[in-house]
Amino acid sequence: MSEASTDTSHSWAPAIRSRRRAILQRLGMGAATAMIFSPMFGWKFSTLWVTGYFLIQLLEMLVFAPITSGKSERMGPLRNAAGWVLLFSNSAAFGSLSIPLWMTAGPMGGVCAAILCASGAIYGTINSPGSRGVFAVTIIPHFLYMFATPFWMSWYGASPSFLTAVCVAYGVFGTFCLSTWKSMDRAAQAESAARLDADRRRAEAETAMTGRAAFLAAVGHDLRTPIGAIVSGAAELERGAVDGAARSQAALITDAGFMMKALLDDLLDHAKLGAGRMTVETVDFNLRSVIAQTVMFWQGEARARGLALRVEGASSVPAAVRGDPMRLRQILNNLISNAMKFTTEGSVTLNLKVWTEEPASYAVLIEVADTGPGMTTDQLDRLFTPFDQTEEGVSARHGGSGLGLSISRDLAHLMGGRLTARSRPGQGAAFTLSILLPKGDAGAIAPKTLSDDSRGDIVRSLTSRMADTQAARIVEDAPVEIAPAPEDPVEEVVEPDEGERPLRVLVVDDHDINRRAVELILTPLGCDIATAADGLLALAQCETTAFDVIFMDVRMPELDGREATRRLRAGGGINADVPVIAVTADTAPDDIAACMAAGMTYFVSKPLTPASLLGALNQVLSGAQDETAPAAAETVVAA
Repeated sequence: MSEASTDTSHSWAPAIRSRRRAILQRLGMGAATAMIFSPMFGWKFSTLWVTGYFLIQLLEMLVFAPITSGKSERMGPLRNAAGWVLLFSNSAAFGSLSIPLWMTAGPMGGVCAAILCASGAIYGTINSPGSRGVFAVTIIPHFLYMFATPFWMSWYGASPSFLTAVCVAYGVFGTFCLSTWKSMDRAAQAESAARLDADRRRAEAETAMTGRAAFLAAVGHDLRTPIGAIVSGAAELERGAVDGAARSQAALITDAGFMMKALLDDLLDHAKLGAGRMTVETVDFNLRSVIAQTVMFWQGEARARGLALRVEGASSVPAAVRGDPMRLRQILNNLISNAMKFTTEGSVTLNLKVWTEEPASYAVLIEVADTGPGMTTDQLDRLFTPFDQTEEGVSARHGGSGLGLSISRDLAHLMGGRLTARSRPGQGAAFTLSILLPKGDAGAIAPKTLSDDSRGDIVRSLTSRMADTQAARIVEDAPVEIAPAPEDPVEEVVEPDEGERPLRVLVVDDHDINRRAVELILTPLGCDIATAADGLLALAQCETTAFDVIFMDVRMPELDGREATRRLRAGGGINADVPVIAVTADTAPDDIAACMAAGMTYFVSKPLTPASLLGALNQVLSGAQDETAPAAAETVVAA
């Protein structure tokens, strides 16, 4: 009995919710009816009737509260029984006015009574979707009053022909109500089925998207290993080349490796954005420094292309703001890279405008304008379309993934901003990033930001200047004031002096290619290199041999890099305090924070390059163990 009752309450839940949404209509209709008929019934009778009618509405709300509140789809047997009684009483109370109408106003009152009962029946038909029981119990009282009409008419002396006509009319009206309810019920069922199908399709799409994102992440992680080996090997070939032809061939391989890295990064970013897994962080950072560093990175590329790279409005840029510096720099790099691709002569100009927005924010406009060939209206319409590589597309002649601008627009949206473009054929193009950045705490700004934000184009332009150098040098923090950079300030990589013992380095990675790549880069420095294929083997070596620095892969079988570092720190052995540089393809803020929380000293991202490896080595050996310092992968230049 209980199960049957709960099933019944479950089936009438949609109808009950529909009635709950129409409660104000019932109250308003009851009050209006009492006022309309009060001249015939008197104010005392009308007040008593409307009070009783409102009381029934209140009791109905209380009884069906578990369903209307959304807390449950079912009720107990006592509430079910009370619910049926109240639904019947509700309709019966409204239609009960038909009796005094007949008694006090005669046939004219009967006309009003017929209209009153018909309207109640229509209301019950409309507000009982999906439940035959609610439909039946809410219209039966009205039809009982209507089928009493022939008796009232007979009482007032109506002829048999009028009585027959009324009976037929009420029968037709009842059929109409039933067919209307069936049509509405079918429509409601179709809507419910469509909604369920849409939910199912959305769930399938989300599952597929999640699976695709996971697949791309796994493939991307694996691809970084051979890409790193290609870049590292090519850099060593270029460094040791004895003639120009050999250097050119090695540089070609290096450029191809960095292009593969840039394409892979864009593809993974696009997949994260599509799956809704891309996140932005909010930290205090120096906006002037971010823009200055970005401009410095591109000065060499601009000079090589014979272009002027200008900055206007730098004086309006504040220092301390809050936001995501890594993603902001990524957008700027994409915009400047795009501008240089399409500009063969002239200039690329960053126009900066900032003003204060209340209560405590800055409105920031960064426009990147070029003197390139410009774009047509059709090209502008397709500008932010991912993978737009058709012949008439704006990037058909320049290669690339066709994702940079799309990713930049989505990142701007994630940060609460907008990225727009305007252009005319022959008049260049201008991309404008508009974003609202809260004011930051100058005292909380770290000197650098841990990131892998500079794209492959930047690295290629910097790496091309590394030929024949014996040791890399790393760019220090850019000056606060934004100005055209003269020669990049540099700091020598820490190397052992002649006569000192070699630098002892432990390289921990489950991929032999990665271990060999690190050895290839560090061997010219005279390092004493040991290797381990997993965390357990690394800990075993750390028990017997003292090392100066450890390069620790994060993802490894048996024992991953973070747990190995935690055990190393907690063990108190001879290497408990040795600098540990995390090496991984996982560059999300949460992954970085997890590495630092595990006790790692620094961070360098895959694919490994001589620039990133030597920069990280320089950072930890110089004593600058800044947890927020960047993996120096994209800030290394030649002497």
